[in-house]
Amino acid sequence: MRIWDMNPGYLNRNSLLGEHRELHGLVNIMRYGKKGYANHPETRRWIGHGWAIKQRHRLLAAEMALRGYQDRSPVRLGTKPGQWPDTFIDAPHLQLALLRQKYVGKSPGRIPLPDGPQTLWAQHKYSVMARDIGEYQRMGRWLASGRGSRVLPDVARDLCLLLRQPPAERLLENALLHMWGYVSKHAAPAKRHPTSLAPETLLRHVQTLAVRHHVQYLLHSTALGELAAWVRA
Repeated sequence: MRIWDMNPGYLNRNSLLGEHRELHGLVNIMRYGKKGYANHPETRRWIGHGWAIKQRHRLLAAEMALRGYQDRSPVRLGTKPGQWPDTFIDAPHLQLALLRQKYVGKSPGRIPLPDGPQTLWAQHKYSVMARDIGEYQRMGRWLASGRGSRVLPDVARDLCLLLRQPPAERLLENALLHMWGYVSKHAAPAKRHPTSLAPETLLRHVQTLAVRHHVQYLLHSTALGELAAWVRA
């Protein structure tokens, strides 16, 4: 059993759908006392965190929808709202390393596995912008300088924990407008000024145009998938 902590965009098709199945197995253990993997370390760290497993499911469903799959199996758990497990089976940077090993000779995920902390940050840029403008500016300056002491384990953990926070409404709107800038030229003239749109509608337009026109920068962004799990929460 494996419930990943890193963004589902890094998972290839088999891993994404596989985690979705295993998450529902975990839900059955949590709701109905099914034995199965009840004593597995992965199960034990999620027990009692019903809200968090529901939100992880929303993240998986959002990524599945972006790739053309439809989820018809909502998770209705809500214990410890806003709280996530405080342990990892493998640290986030090790999870990326495991995926790299796992995908040798196989299809990759939507987001390429990063070759260093700068790439990892660039992939998370708009997800961070939607949550913490101070951290966005600090990491942006660090990235631009090409210097600093931050290494992949630190950056991967910081980003993983930050993306567990819900976006702030004002910051979410700002991030979506920045993302819109990459696809607006592909929109019909009447839709090129989206400031009046609700966040979920604007995000849906961004997703549609990014996929249709192969806008690589957004297709390699965590925000393109994961923000939908929050704006529809």
